[in-house]
Amino acid sequence: TTHWDWMTAQGFAVAANSGNFNGVDASLWRQWFTAPDQLRQRVVLALSEIFVVSMTGVDGVFRGMSVAAYVDMLSARAFGSFRDLLEGVALSPAMGVYLDMLGSRKATSSSQPDENFAREVMQLMTIGLVQLNVDGSAKVDASGTPIPTYQQDDVGNLAAVFTGWTYDGQSSTDPACVARPMVNVAANFSSGDKKVLDVSVPASLDGAGAMRLALDTLANHANVGPFIGRQLIQRLVTSNPSPAYVKRVAQAFNDNGSGQRGDMKAVVRAVLLDAEARILDTGPGAGKLREPVLRYIQWGRSFGLHSTSGAWNLIETSNPSTKLGQSPLRSPSVFNFFRPGYVPPNSTMAVQKLTAPEFQLCNEVTLASYLNFMQAQIALTGDVTPDYSAQLALASDAAALVRQVALLMAAGGLGDATLNTISSAVGKISAASDAGRLNRVQAAIFLVMASPEYLIQK
Repeated sequence: TTHWDWMTAQGFAVAANSGNFNGVDASLWRQWFTAPDQLRQRVVLALSEIFVVSMTGVDGVFRGMSVAAYVDMLSARAFGSFRDLLEGVALSPAMGVYLDMLGSRKATSSSQPDENFAREVMQLMTIGLVQLNVDGSAKVDASGTPIPTYQQDDVGNLAAVFTGWTYDGQSSTDPACVARPMVNVAANFSSGDKKVLDVSVPASLDGAGAMRLALDTLANHANVGPFIGRQLIQRLVTSNPSPAYVKRVAQAFNDNGSGQRGDMKAVVRAVLLDAEARILDTGPGAGKLREPVLRYIQWGRSFGLHSTSGAWNLIETSNPSTKLGQSPLRSPSVFNFFRPGYVPPNSTMAVQKLTAPEFQLCNEVTLASYLNFMQAQIALTGDVTPDYSAQLALASDAAALVRQVALLMAAGGLGDATLNTISSAVGKISAASDAGRLNRVQAAIFLVMASPEYLIQK
């Protein structure tokens, strides 16, 4: 069930909710905990952290429904072409209000077209700041300085291209306008010749035609394969992919083997089936810190989290001192929860120049908060509850219980010393009663999810 259909069925698609996000968090958790198309949903979460729309900055009408429509669009286009995905992002009313393209008008004596989306669609969503080789390394000039991908004139011209867009039939009573792609109003479009990344956008093109040409130009830029490919590797596999790994994924982006560019299905396949993704690497730069939301989702999916009523009354988890410090579609800015190039300062990783994006969320406060939050969630009872029946069957044997939980949650990645430590602790809990056996199960899950070998996914 799509977010749109579920929120409509639950009664959230009404005028009284136009100015809030009621129902969105519940629907996001519902789908990511239970949807059968797990790979698609995993990719959608990754895409939502590249093509960022955040409820912290979405206004306009039917805000919750616009976010629901945006995530549904990402889901529908996740395995299609990058060019179609980019157009879906650009014409989404949620993105339009978030990065101020909706309502941006041609220049007048008192105002200029808004440059926000024009800048971010280049910097964060397609080509990045510097020109790249196919392996993701920066191209440099004769002095060794990285070569920029665009100039301020490109931003200004692209902003002029992106003028005149608004809701398709804005309504205060019908949310359908936030599900439809934006439409162009000719009177508000910047006419005249423009040039974006050395490609001429002639005055003969109307707003829709100029938009198509600009998006074609961005999608066909040589940077897109390595720029987007590396970020998908980071989101799905490892924080520090080798240049050769990035190159193989970029090549799959450039040509899926049948002459098609930007085939996202081929790109995801290349990311997940690459040798570097399938061979355990224990080196210092291998793997990634599991982001907090993924730990939570993995727990729910692993232990059959379900809502008896179907309402999924779960809340946002943004608070860094009491919850996860991260909640889907609620990043603090367009730069996501963490930057792709983040290197933890004053650390061994910094000395080794290892990028570790998720560590931007990791500190003493958020780690303690994660543990406290998960301890409460693991023991969740009521309408939303996990199913521990398979683990309860093993509860009388602490070592067997811990091995099963470690296999399920960490793919067998916990070392013998950690397994023994956890098993010893769990074994000290009496298994003489149903309550004791449940305590053993909950303790085993909690301690596995607290261990460094679980938190770092190899």
